[in-house]
Amino acid sequence: MHIDPKPITKYPFYLRWLYRRLERKHGQFLLPWYQWGRLPVLQILFFLFWARLDSKKSRLDPALRALVQVRVAQLNWCAFCVDFNALNLLKRTNSLEKAVRLEKWRETDEFLPEEKVALEYTELICREGVKIPEELMNRLKQTFCDDQIVELTALITFQTMSAKFNAALDIPSQGMCRLPEAP
Repeated sequence: MHIDPKPITKYPFYLRWLYRRLERKHGQFLLPWYQWGRLPVLQILFFLFWARLDSKKSRLDPALRALVQVRVAQLNWCAFCVDFNALNLLKRTNSLEKAVRLEKWRETDEFLPEEKVALEYTELICREGVKIPEELMNRLKQTFCDDQIVELTALITFQTMSAKFNAALDIPSQGMCRLPEAP
């Protein structure tokens, strides 16, 4: 990690309270929170945004959300994000098969049509300077309603920001869910 965490006592009391709750939920303290905690207001906004995207009120299937987040993490070289989101995918599907084959999703029939169009959209958004083709947007609209497309876009761009933040600060995987090698 490029920047060492501050001692826990140096964070505001409300963040320490939040960190204890998250540590109970995840079984360990998540390293990115130490870095976001250096900017307390942004930490709270980050958490609120993430909590809304990951809530039961989401219009997107939880497994699809996790799959998209793993792919964003792979594309942005975020070891922590791959680890964390693969664990979420495992919890939501009881399998890591799709995560293992995710880098080659175009070459397999294991992915559902809605997953394939979401992954194609994900990869285009993660590239710099790419305009989304009308043809792809039409396929998205055949699969998802407008609100779902907006939420999918928010999820992809939020996860991209998070992955780039973690990768830039060299935040490592925490060993929550190591993916086996693809066959």
